[in-house]
Amino acid sequence: MTLILSFFLLLPVIAIFAVSFWQSTAYSYSPAFIFENYEFLLSSPVTLSVYIKTLMFTGITWACCLLIGFTVAYFLAFHVRSLPIQIGLFLLCTVPFWTSNIIRMISWIPFLGRNGIANNTLLELGLIDKPLEWLLFSDFAVILAFVHLFTLFMIVPIFNSMMRLDRSLIEAAVDAGASGWQVLCNVIIPLTKPGIMIGSIFVITLVMGDFITVRFMSGGQSASVGRVISNEIALLQYPAASASAVILLLTVLIMIGILLRFVDIRKEL
Repeated sequence: MTLILSFFLLLPVIAIFAVSFWQSTAYSYSPAFIFENYEFLLSSPVTLSVYIKTLMFTGITWACCLLIGFTVAYFLAFHVRSLPIQIGLFLLCTVPFWTSNIIRMISWIPFLGRNGIANNTLLELGLIDKPLEWLLFSDFAVILAFVHLFTLFMIVPIFNSMMRLDRSLIEAAVDAGASGWQVLCNVIIPLTKPGIMIGSIFVITLVMGDFITVRFMSGGQSASVGRVISNEIALLQYPAASASAVILLLTVLIMIGILLRFVDIRKEL
């Protein structure tokens, strides 16, 4: 395991870190040890705006995935008593994963487009006078696609934590006179924190590193850190892309470190 992780994880990270200090021009790049890539990256106002946009996507997507994921997991764990039905409904949640991410994103275009199903339905119902332009190729479309793609990563760990709860604790709280809301806030949520944190780590890392969803669903009108790195690679600006990747990696690690301070997920693993 050490050899596998060293070869497929540690060595690539070391290589990216080393290339981030290389010298680059408009036509070539060469080994060196300079800080120009980081200086340009950290001093550019574009970098700040892109990170703010990426963090906005991450925060809203995380909140939506947490709300939907917790609700679905709670329903499956506490309201569905039959194991076959539980399995069937859980498999139903995995249906979107039977196709590729590209197909799932493209499927939103005929639904959200100017002449799509959503706009036509709203027009027929008389709820709007003209098609809504912000449904597609906008930040709304990007966040909608993110939630569609990554909600399952929140459902699975939360559902796993809920299924491992000692039901006698809930019964004791009810016998002590606790209301349903008190049981949820004081018993279920605190005991499912490891699952919530694991799901949060999945969603945050996936959204922070994503670039294809932003490109397709925003119609090229929004940017993210992942997309900036993708563009730099396409332009063969490997030192600049490596520096951006290092900063992104450090940012994600800091966010994960903050999450891990709230709960010990080793108990869940």
